[in-house]
Amino acid sequence: MKYLHLIWAALFRSKTRTFLTLLSVVTAFLLFGMLDSVRVAFNSSANVSGYDRLITTSRLSITQSLPYRLQTQIETVPGVKKASYATWFGGIYQDPKNFFPNFAVGPGYIELYPEYVMPADQLKAFYATQDGAIVGEALAKLHGWKIGDTIPLQATIFPTKGSNNWNFKLVGIFHMNDNKRKGEEKQLMFNWKYFDEANDYIKGQVHWYVVDVADAGQSNRVAQAIDKLSDNSDHETKTQTEQAFNQAFFKQIGDIGLIVTSIMGAVFFTLVLLTGNTMAQAVRERIPELAVLKTIGFSNRSVLWLVLAEATLLVVLGGLIGLGLAALIMPAVSQASMGLIQLPNVPAATWGLGVAMMIVIGVVVGLLPALRAMRLNIVDALAGR
Repeated sequence: MKYLHLIWAALFRSKTRTFLTLLSVVTAFLLFGMLDSVRVAFNSSANVSGYDRLITTSRLSITQSLPYRLQTQIETVPGVKKASYATWFGGIYQDPKNFFPNFAVGPGYIELYPEYVMPADQLKAFYATQDGAIVGEALAKLHGWKIGDTIPLQATIFPTKGSNNWNFKLVGIFHMNDNKRKGEEKQLMFNWKYFDEANDYIKGQVHWYVVDVADAGQSNRVAQAIDKLSDNSDHETKTQTEQAFNQAFFKQIGDIGLIVTSIMGAVFFTLVLLTGNTMAQAVRERIPELAVLKTIGFSNRSVLWLVLAEATLLVVLGGLIGLGLAALIMPAVSQASMGLIQLPNVPAATWGLGVAMMIVIGVVVGLLPALRAMRLNIVDALAGR
């Protein structure tokens, strides 16, 4: 610590170069903080213990349908209070760019989500209107919809009477009281019975069941009991948490962990080259100064540690700023993810990994310049050779 003023002065000897390098480090760790937080989120929630709302899907894939009759069997499982079901629709409103989650839901589905706040008369109208639909407040504001409007959706999977055109009457708008979950307002739901009767593709089939568990402490046992109902059948099930279910939808585009690792590998490889070049240039410019330090009594090892500390300080300083910015941004990302990423902040695992990477990268980029400084010959350096 007694040489901190020397390290700091050397680091900011060329303020413009240091600032630009620092900006690169900040950007790299900002990306790391956000992407690794996503990776952590998508690798979590494998254990259903402690959750009172579970999702049951096909063991093979969330795109595989399950028989509608499973609802009554699930509700007979001890510990299950209520169950309902839904089928993914995947319609498009006007343009593919306007995509939002939309699906058909069975009776009692909305009641399983008390956080979806909606007037009682609108909920009653939803169940009473065959082609009725409800949407989140954010989605309604985005497209300027109001109660009574007709919402046309273009089917991408399920045609109706030989046509891809479906029309729904907006009868209800719900909202979320939790600002961190406002992203969940960007979805549309309509009656499953109408879908089952009108679609030309599947009958009596659903894509998932939502299960309300009486005691969250018994959720593991309940999940196992539900899955045993379909053992050795052609529709074996997998019961999991809501977050794991939402993430399974997103994982259909690829291995999230591999994608994040590949991106960050490229980013940090570039960062090592850039920062290493900066440190090498900084040491070359300070050869006479380093020779003076040796002349006044600094040992070779002391010079080595001074240069290594300078490189590490540069990376750690930029890295902490980058992770701090990621921590500020992640709540907004979580809110906009419609429940896919339930991380209000950068997790501790990401902070720990990030700090470790800062130290490793600092040592790697500073090692060669530090070795050169350590081996510096005083006479040659002062003579400019």
